Amino acid sequence: MSTHATEGNGPANPTHMVEETPGPSRDRWHRDHPTFTALAGFFTGLMFVTVVPGGFAGLLRLLFDFDTAERLFPIVAIALVVPVALVANRRTRRFGTYMIIGMVLTALVVLGVTSLVLYYMVRRQQG
Repeated sequence: MSTHATEGNGPANPTHMVEETPGPSRDRWHRDHPTFTALAGFFTGLMFVTVVPGGFAGLLRLLFDFDTAERLFPIVAIALVVPVALVANRRTRRFGTYMIIGMVLTALVVLGVTSLVLYYMVRRQQG
């Protein structure tokens, strides 16, 4: 417990000391809030689907010529071990489950939007 003088324009008056009571810490939300793990897992999965393949492709392109980079790109599938390992471990199962949900939903949205845009472009071209 700490004490400090109350706010004022003049010098601190020791007769008006206010006692600070320890309240809930801001860090509690990150540890104990029931939706934190779900949200963090979902958005991690969303980023995992976009950043890992893109970063891996960029790194391969920097290190190797185009044909070699194209041949080595399927190695990125090894990264799918990460969410599976998270689901397998009891302590990280909830996070891993929501990470997989984020990955699947992101892939579905990207595929759905791509198919709609292609459909629209082909229909517009034909008529």
